[in-house]
Amino acid sequence: MQTPDFRLNRRTALGLIGTALSVPTALPVWAQESRRPRLDVPYVPTPQDVVDRMLDMAKVTSSDFVMDLGCGDGRMLVTAARKFGASGFGVDINPDRILEANDNAKTAGVADKISFEVRNLFSTPIEKASVLTMYLLPDVNLQLRPRILKEMKPGSRVVSHAFTMGDWETDQRAQVGVRDIYFWIVPAQVEGKWTVREGNDTYALDLKQTYQKFDGLATVNGAVAKVTGGQLIGDRISFTVEPANGRHRIFVGKVDGGKMSVDTASATDVARDWSATRAN
Repeated sequence: MQTPDFRLNRRTALGLIGTALSVPTALPVWAQESRRPRLDVPYVPTPQDVVDRMLDMAKVTSSDFVMDLGCGDGRMLVTAARKFGASGFGVDINPDRILEANDNAKTAGVADKISFEVRNLFSTPIEKASVLTMYLLPDVNLQLRPRILKEMKPGSRVVSHAFTMGDWETDQRAQVGVRDIYFWIVPAQVEGKWTVREGNDTYALDLKQTYQKFDGLATVNGAVAKVTGGQLIGDRISFTVEPANGRHRIFVGKVDGGKMSVDTASATDVARDWSATRAN
């Protein structure tokens, strides 16, 4: 088993492209242009030390299914499979990159764990991914963001080399040399109306969510209270109900689709026996 050589840098890549373009070909120029795929993102490989850090940030394990959008030579998935035993799937619109990626997977002895296809990243289903990696462009990230939030399961992890997701605040950020890495955990969706039951009390919640944060109002025994400090880490949820008169209540639990339930209770002001269901 060999380790593929992923040391090709941007200068080398550009040099190879220039060499390739200088080689005579039997195809006329117009035919060459028509056969080239339109690239949403130019191919610039992610350095191996950045790949390693991205996978470490995502805490990849053998139980993960890693998807790499714009996979290039496949180094992200090859590393995930070799180092962590993860399985995965990569897509790229450039057939040459996919050939290279599959060759690298075979060379590394991980072709049984990962696969690559020529596909447009925008039409690639992503709901199966527990980890999504990318090195795209800002506008492409923004186009993918609604799908990530809607299609991926709460708790799935997203790692981006170089570019953010706009106003979606990162859960973690790192630097490798001068290169930025951004990390998010996909939050559960809780915006809307909920009915919370805690002992003999019933709370009617109306929540407004912005990515992993939320707030809103609660109606408790006919009185309106604020919902503050709402935080989501995947399917884990915490928030505080603050009545105008009376002790505030802290709710900590888990979200499962249209239900919430108590997860932990470690302080005297934490609700110890509560559950919630969607009211709409």
